[in-house]
Amino acid sequence: MTSRGKTLRLTAVSALVVLALTGFSTGRGHGGTSGGDHDGGGGGGCSSSSQNHDSSSGGSHRDYDDDDDDDYGSGGGSGGSEASTSPDAATVTLVDCASEETPYATVEVTNTDTVDGTFSVTVVFADAAGEELARSTEEVSVPAGGTTAARVPVDDEASVPLVDECELDSYAPAA
Repeated sequence: MTSRGKTLRLTAVSALVVLALTGFSTGRGHGGTSGGDHDGGGGGGCSSSSQNHDSSSGGSHRDYDDDDDDDYGSGGGSGGSEASTSPDAATVTLVDCASEETPYATVEVTNTDTVDGTFSVTVVFADAAGEELARSTEEVSVPAGGTTAARVPVDDEASVPLVDECELDSYAPAA
């Protein structure tokens, strides 16, 4: 290869390295929204959308438009931050199945979330052959990080003497 070809290749590689080290990107946005023209939503440019490239502004640079302030709610409020207001599913453990003496299943519902919740617990009551006799659902309120015991009754009184096993999902959805 000629020295001119080597020089061109070295120049091209050097340019790519400089672009990579300065954070130049092609075609990648930096957090713009689909509904408008926000700074950082287009492609190309420096990797940090908060850099101040306007030296005449004396260091005060804003990365958002004043008319976009209401995009995230009406403002105001009490000044705190709220976590999720609806809990995830709770875990359910069978403590005791139904019998003639106790015509209900006893379960423990554990809420590992940071908010109180009410959960739907469904128990399937089956006979010795595993055939479903009855199905009952109870809503159980559980405090954040707590466990609550609950009774899920067999709704069909005629099935109570035949109940041999109880089946439930180990997770109860939020009601």
